[in-house]
Amino acid sequence: MPVNPEHHQFRSPLFQSVVKQALDFFFNTPVHPLPPDTLFRGVGVYAIYLTQHDNLYRVIANPDLKRPIYVGKAVPVGWRTARTNELSSSLELNQRLREHARSISQAQNLELGDFRCRFVILEDVEVDLVVPLEAELIRHTRPLWNTVIDGFGNHDPGSGRYAQALSGWDVLHPGRTWAAKLMGAKPDIEVLSAKIKAFSDRLEPE
Repeated sequence: MPVNPEHHQFRSPLFQSVVKQALDFFFNTPVHPLPPDTLFRGVGVYAIYLTQHDNLYRVIANPDLKRPIYVGKAVPVGWRTARTNELSSSLELNQRLREHARSISQAQNLELGDFRCRFVILEDVEVDLVVPLEAELIRHTRPLWNTVIDGFGNHDPGSGRYAQALSGWDVLHPGRTWAAKLMGAKPDIEVLSAKIKAFSDRLEPE
């Protein structure tokens, strides 16, 4: 019997409704400095916003936090098989935001005080929304550091792996100590700047 894909495709308006509900909730969560002042526990999804910038990001930066510059998720390794109490006690989300704050602080041409963040903590069965919510946020807001400039969320690759190329983010924002050790070919800064300008030109007016 030949395969008819229509007989195998599962579609659920209910699932789409739940993701939209989570998205609406996300956009109404409180805004915090980057990193937040309070230590908190949990895993989930977050967005980072740039409120002002004089040069490359002057069109993208927005004090009203209409569009994030980066969206990410924070879950421990093996999170899909972790017990609920392990996820709820995790510091992964808090630590991830602090890692991003360190990256921005080390950059020579960014000011940490210009950044804000918001996040949603997901527990119990809702933890399975981490991946679809992150994906929907990226589709919905098109964050620059997710869609055009890569590398912001990168980690130190570790000893023996420094032959790889420098990311576009590290070319534009030098300063991370481990990134200076990378020896591979790096993107052209003029090409990266042109991509940012093209992205900015396509943005719909707020």
